[in-house]
Amino acid sequence: MVEKLVIIGSGPAAYTAAIYAGRALLEPLLIAGSLLGGQPSLTAEIENYPGFPRGISGPELMQAMLEQAERFGARVQLDEATGVDFSRHPFSVITSSGPIEALAVIIATGTTPRRLGVPGESEFVGRGVSFCATCDGFFYRGKEVVVVGGGNAAVVEAEFLTRFASRVHLIHRRDQLRAEKVLQERVLRNPKVVPIWNTVVTAIVGQDNVTAVRLRNVQTGEESEVPAAGIFVYIGTEPNTAFLGGQVPLDAQGYIQADQQGQTAIPGVFAAGDVQNPLLHQIATAVGSGAAAGMTAERFLAELASVGYAELRLRVRGPSVVEPGTPA
Repeated sequence: MVEKLVIIGSGPAAYTAAIYAGRALLEPLLIAGSLLGGQPSLTAEIENYPGFPRGISGPELMQAMLEQAERFGARVQLDEATGVDFSRHPFSVITSSGPIEALAVIIATGTTPRRLGVPGESEFVGRGVSFCATCDGFFYRGKEVVVVGGGNAAVVEAEFLTRFASRVHLIHRRDQLRAEKVLQERVLRNPKVVPIWNTVVTAIVGQDNVTAVRLRNVQTGEESEVPAAGIFVYIGTEPNTAFLGGQVPLDAQGYIQADQQGQTAIPGVFAAGDVQNPLLHQIATAVGSGAAAGMTAERFLAELASVGYAELRLRVRGPSVVEPGTPA
């Protein structure tokens, strides 16, 4: 059986694309990956998504999007995409359960948290090193923790951790945060948050579990150590594109090159969400690109039924050279 449309991913871009495709009666199949709901499912509270004036939890928002997609006929396969073959049509998406053929594919695999790359980080993952305060914050009741980063994610999760931790050391390599001003003001007013400026982590130490974090001031070179039972890392993300095996053009940072409708250089292969947007990693922008990709995929499939893939390869011209960070 050849699927009309396969969507790889399960975050807001994937769910939105599935909603639009489902309403077009395409019965899209979502290859959900290992993190159902994507990065927002790891966020305690979302306050900047329109329509929720009092905020909403990430898991709750993602569950609502999933239910809406399923209502319109989307099907979810709890599986991991490990490779693709876009050299022939129908395309092939290789999963842990085997290959799936599809007439069109939307890649909405998002990003993965970037790691510090310091001694002790890999050794203590799950034993004091975490990338999800929502998942693990409960285990640090009454303990001191460290949060690394200066963007929205770091600030929001640092404040969330104050519900459990006795003290939250907020480590940032610059002398001011990059997060939205309202978030900065809120976290810096919290008496449990201790900001440590112009500082980077050099090592994570412990025995069975994390006991301390070693630091270095980037201006003075002075080294210090902060006692902590846990460290939460929020220093950016990397696009999840390795499984594509170079079959789709990427920019210098590894993000998929696509135009404003989500079309890549390969007719019938689309990209949506953070995986094709190196600048704006927001739920609202992911939803917008998911809607565009879903509608464009529907138009592609309608033309495919009329003229065939060989003709569409001549008609559809994906983006040529797109400089990193430049909207297509």
